Amino acid sequence: MKTVLKVVKWVAIVVVILVAGLYLSGNQFLLKGMWAAYLHGNTSATISDAKFFDTRTVEAGTANPWKVAAELNKKPLSDRLRSSLEDTRSVAFLIAQGGEITYEEYWDGYSDSSRSNSFSMAKSITTMLTQCAIQDGYIDGWDAKAIKLLPELKGEYAEELTLRNLSTMTAGLDFNEHYTNPFDITAKLYYGPDARELMLENVPVITKPGTYEYQSGATQLLGLAVMTATGKSLAEYASEKLWKPMGATHSVEWHLDSEDGKELAFCCFNSNARDFARFGQMMLQKGNYNGVQILDTAFVDMATVPFVEPYYGHSFWMTDEYGTHIFYQRGILGQYIIVIPEYDMVVVRLGHERLGNDHNHTTDFRVIVEELMKDLR
Repeated sequence: MKTVLKVVKWVAIVVVILVAGLYLSGNQFLLKGMWAAYLHGNTSATISDAKFFDTRTVEAGTANPWKVAAELNKKPLSDRLRSSLEDTRSVAFLIAQGGEITYEEYWDGYSDSSRSNSFSMAKSITTMLTQCAIQDGYIDGWDAKAIKLLPELKGEYAEELTLRNLSTMTAGLDFNEHYTNPFDITAKLYYGPDARELMLENVPVITKPGTYEYQSGATQLLGLAVMTATGKSLAEYASEKLWKPMGATHSVEWHLDSEDGKELAFCCFNSNARDFARFGQMMLQKGNYNGVQILDTAFVDMATVPFVEPYYGHSFWMTDEYGTHIFYQRGILGQYIIVIPEYDMVVVRLGHERLGNDHNHTTDFRVIVEELMKDLR
């Protein structure tokens, strides 16, 4: 018994030393990461990890339910598409065409009201909110200098950085986008306690803005700029300018860096397939939702065409490889809101996994588009 007590005592001492070391070294975010991921049987962030974060509610208003087609689910998915959806552990797949839901399916206990982490689909939402702030007169325009709203910005090229650079991933930040290294800046931003301090104290603008490099930190800075300009949290502003005007059915949660802290602007808008689809429908309708012009049409045209690289615009991915223009929002685990304007179609896929990149687009995205296009032509 004495031996056991000694072991317990020394284990406790070691744990205390390790925890103290993490705090003293500025790596306390690892504790949250280990708790949210490894100690719950995961190796990285998951679609249901909102329960491990402080969140802020994006309030819904008067619901405007989707119309559901009389022929809902009458046309089955192709074997190839179904196999891809099941192999990637999908939890939701929805197709809306002509403003009506024509196909809808859920797996793994999910339903049309189940929340799922958007991951980087939120980058497009933050860009939309920036446009709202421009329309409301809080921000002069997309070429406004970021340093006017974030005077703490550091780096040789800090004064050249614009909000457009932040939205188009041409910011030139000292930010290494890496998803498997627990000590990397991306993990610190995801699990850390102060996103503003991390970005403004530790991420300088080190190269001349204008060259494409995908960096989640760029969107975080964009979100911080919007919060500064409006004096509102992103969740509050999103509720006012997007969620309520679109008639979302459910209030949702946006991850914060700490209790009563800042939203993680680059990720983590937790919603369901039907309400996510509203973003696609609004963009499909040139910023208009059920007669309400939410976003300027010129912005939609600008955001959904290439900026520097042919596959990325203002926080939207895109391709013309399939004989028609397609743009979409994308998250790290295969979260997609896909818009195919020529065919008046919006597609949402949510799930646990994705397949690897295939020339800047994921393989599972390509399967979805290729199989749907067979029926559209």
